[in-house]
Parts: sequence; structure tokens; C-alpha cells
Amino acid sequence: MSHTQEPTAIQIPGPLTVRELAELIGESPIAVIKTLMAMGVMANINQTLDPETAALAAEEMGHRVLLPGEAPPEAEAEAPAEEAPAEAAQEEQQPPPSRKRRLYEQEPPEKLRPRPPIVAVLGHVDHGKTTLLDAIRKTNVAAQEAGGITQHIGAYQVEQHGRLITFIDTPGHEAFTAMRARGAQGADIVILVIAADDGVMPQTIEAYNHARAAGVPIIVAITKVDKPDASPDRVKQQASDQLGLIPEEWGGETPFVEVVAPQGRGLDELLDYILIVADLHQEEIVANPDRPAQGVVLEAELDPRRGPVATLLVLNGTLRRGDPVLSGTAHGRMRAMFDEYGQQVKSAPPSKPVRVLGLNEVPPAGQSFEVVESERFAREEAERRRHELESRRTTSRITLEDVFRQLRSGEREELNLIVKADTQGTLDAVVDALNRLSTDEVAIRILHRGVGRITENDIMLAAASEAIVIGFGVKPDRVAREQAEHEGVQVRTYNVIYHLLEDVERALKGKLQPTFEEITVGRAEVRAIFRVRGQPVAGCYVLDGRIVRNAKARLLRDGNVVAETKVASLKRFKDDVTEVRQGFECGVGLEGVQDLREGDVIEVYEERQV
Repeated sequence: MSHTQEPTAIQIPGPLTVRELAELIGESPIAVIKTLMAMGVMANINQTLDPETAALAAEEMGHRVLLPGEAPPEAEAEAPAEEAPAEAAQEEQQPPPSRKRRLYEQEPPEKLRPRPPIVAVLGHVDHGKTTLLDAIRKTNVAAQEAGGITQHIGAYQVEQHGRLITFIDTPGHEAFTAMRARGAQGADIVILVIAADDGVMPQTIEAYNHARAAGVPIIVAITKVDKPDASPDRVKQQASDQLGLIPEEWGGETPFVEVVAPQGRGLDELLDYILIVADLHQEEIVANPDRPAQGVVLEAELDPRRGPVATLLVLNGTLRRGDPVLSGTAHGRMRAMFDEYGQQVKSAPPSKPVRVLGLNEVPPAGQSFEVVESERFAREEAERRRHELESRRTTSRITLEDVFRQLRSGEREELNLIVKADTQGTLDAVVDALNRLSTDEVAIRILHRGVGRITENDIMLAAASEAIVIGFGVKPDRVAREQAEHEGVQVRTYNVIYHLLEDVERALKGKLQPTFEEITVGRAEVRAIFRVRGQPVAGCYVLDGRIVRNAKARLLRDGNVVAETKVASLKRFKDDVTEVRQGFECGVGLEGVQDLREGDVIEVYEERQV
């Protein structure tokens, strides 16, 4: 016979922090902070609560509470002693604290101070990222200055409950990942935007993979909940099933906030959650304001009147007017600094974005910067970096051939891969087979998987995460190929799954043999189809490089490989020729290929042994 048992009474020992209260009542700190906010009490995770407030919050969450001095019922008197071992065991199983930002590891702990959290907004292209950022900027700008923000400087700050939050106003995971690829931590928190009427889309998954690879906490903003076909519950289910993001109300740890940006609905709740998550990760969101500045370039351009203009986001230290700055191969003294209102400022503390004048050239977005001892040192170091960059462009950050050496030396415990394939079925088979190659010594970590050609986004994620790009039945497009060469990312492509798995397994065992590297000779676009003696001939325009007769070739359609073949015939007007260069038209016959269509791309390549 069953009966309902009353909950055990919890003894409040005295004043305690929010974190201690959460542990005492067995709730998540986020849930406790939300309850306190509903009671009108703004508290961070380490703020001390008086016993009465703590008791009220616990009771609000459905717990029986005893204040200091109150005697527990006799039946419950022994309960704390019995539960102590379980609590101790739970404490022992707590995960280790999150890694410190590299910028702050060398700082004296007594110098570190909390700084405003830096937030990036990622998501699918049509799901309302820009609308959300615009709504936050217009309704809640720091200091509520007359006229509002007057110029776009790549980031701005808003104020919530007397605390600042910095938003990176460059929506898109490309910008977010570009910062990581160049050695700077792009953001402390990511807001993943998903539209309630659309759900999780391929670009949502891609954005999530970029955020996950960065190791930053995620808040999900469900937009467009006012649309007739909106279904926030469906979004939560999809996010749970496809991304592993479990909503708090389902027992998970990910906050989900429903917003209607144009009406301002849900914005305050979203900003509150940002502060809550920042408090939970406050050991990482710190800086030493008393040192020379370090940070990241958000945007940069060449102004015809003022020269190079850059938006800098300070991550550590304080940037002051007149400081000598080094950013990659760019350098100079800060002649002037402006905030988002166009007002001149003399200094910028941690998490503050400023637009600056004084650099000698335009640095790339995502490049880190630092204040150095003198202009002379900045100039000499920039020159040294320029020479080093030129010599390094032909070497990969990590290759499959390097893996065993790094495993043996202890430099690497996992192999990061980005996998692209021509169909979903093939992709699933390749990923499953790769996952089975993981061992106790090394884990294979697939950062991103997708269907379709290898793109610039894949290369940037690989550069940021020291990953290798694997393509099965697909090739990189021209922009991705150039980006891979520039960033030193290894791209390996296969058409036989056995060869792919064999290469990865050999890399893990240190037996990988020298491989042949494909060098693209040229690419031509098919613009018309002719038939000569019953055989199809493609009327082509050479996009880049050169098309060579008898060379190996592949036919690409929408980025996918349709055929592996060779150039059987090559004509310029009516003449047979051995090659046709970029910018000219030609007729191309492909050996064994009957299905040619306008818009196809013919890629000619040669293989060289590495």
C-alpha cells in the first residue's frame, strides 16, 4: 500500500549564497535566481542571502524550510546525517570548473575584476538575428543618451539592472568563428536564434556546432512566436533531439526564451538570462583593468579621408588614447577613439567597444590586438610577423600525417574532424564508421557534419579548432580552396569509404603512408551544349587557371561530383589546342560523359605526391 510522503524539511543554517542555497535544496542555480527575480530580489550566484529571503525562495520552489533555531520534527532529525554521504558524493562528482580564457591565465588573481559579458547572436539567416539586435539596441542602450546610437561600430552596450552587457553587432557564425580562428575568444555567451514558425534548419545546426566548438554557454531565443503557425514546443523538441539542448523546464540546463522582437516582448527576460548565465560562468568573465589592453578587431575599413578605421573590443586591460597598438601586421598609435554614440573617449575598459584611428593598415576582422611598449617595437614586430606569415602560408596547422606524432608526444588527445558528404545517407554511414575508430587513447570528435560542397565556413571552423576537413563525394569550392591554403587547413577528399577509414586508422596507428595531393589546374563553366558526331561537347568559359587536354577532370553539379573523367578533346573555335587559359572560351569533350548541363563546372586537376 503506497502513501504520499511529505517532503523532508530543509534547515537554513544562517546567511548563505545563492549557490549554497541551490545545493542545499537540490535545485539549479538558474532556477533559484529566477525565483528570486520573481520575488523582486536581484542576486548573482555568489551573493549572500539572509535566512528569511533564502527560506522564502525555497518555499516558493515547493520546499519545507526550517529557519535557524527551529527544531526539526523527530522523524526528520536524522535526515541530514543520512543524506550527508550522498551530498558529499554529489560534490565529488561535480565537473571541473570551465577553462579560463587564455588572456587571463597569467594575470595575478587579486587583480582580476568582473567585466560585462560579451554576447554573440547566431542562427539561421531568416530567423530574426538582426531584428533582435536592433530591438535590443533601440529599446535599451546604455545611459539612454539623447539621439541613441549614431553610428555602426560593430558592437554596443546595453544596461540591465545597473549592469552592462556587450553585444557583438556582427550577426553570423562566420564572424564569430573568424575571431577564434585568429586566436581571440569571440564571445562569452551565444544566443542561438530559432524561429518558432520554421524550427531547426541546417544553418541553425551549423551555428550550434560553431558555438559548441568554442565551448561557450548557449541561450536559445525562440523568435516569431506571434506568427500564426508558430510552435515554440516543436522548436524545443527539435533543439532537444537534433542539438542536445534540453530546456530547463524539461530538466535540462539550457534557457529557452520566447521573444517578439518588434514588440519588445521577451527582451527583458532574455537580458536577465544573460546576466544569470554570466554569473554562473563568472570565473571566466573577468579581466585585469590595470594592465595594457588586449582584445580583438571586430571590423575595419579604409576611410578615404581618415585612413584605416577599426572597431576594437577590449577583452583585458584598458585601452587609452595615445597607446601604441599591434594587431597582426598592422600597427600604430591610437590618435582618436569614439564610442557607439560618436563621442570621443579617452579610455576603454574591458568589454568596451571603440572605433579607433591611427593604424597604418586595415587589420582583418577577428584579428587580436595588444598595446605594446613603443611604436618602434610595434613596427619591428609587425614586419617580423609579415615575413613569418609569408613563410607559414604553405604549411598546415594540423595534418593527418601529424596526428600520430602529436598523440605520442601527448600534445593531442582527440582528432577534430569536419565531415561533408554528397548525400545524407552517405554522411550518416561515414560519421558512424569514423566514430567507431575512437579508442581509449584518442577520441575522434566530429565538430560539424553536413551535406553539400565544402565551403568557406567549414574552413574557418577547421582553422579555429585545429581540425581536418574530410569530404566524401564532394570537393571544396574555389573560395574554400583558397581559404584553406591561406589558413593552412588540410582538406582530404575521398570517393571510397574504405580509403577514408584506412587513412584515419593509419594516422591513429602511425602508419600513414605519403599521399598524393590534388592541385587544381583550372575551372571552366559550361554555358552551352553542342553535339559533334553524336557526342556532347561543352561550350565553356574558363573561370580560373587553365584547361588542359588529356588532363584529369571532374564534372561538378551544384558542388557535387557527377563524374570523374579526363579532357578527351579541347578546341578553340575550330582548332584543336593543348590548353586554354582563364578568360577565354573553348569547347570541351569529356571522356565517357554523356550528361552535360548548362551551369556545370569542369574542374581540371593533377596529382602530386606529398
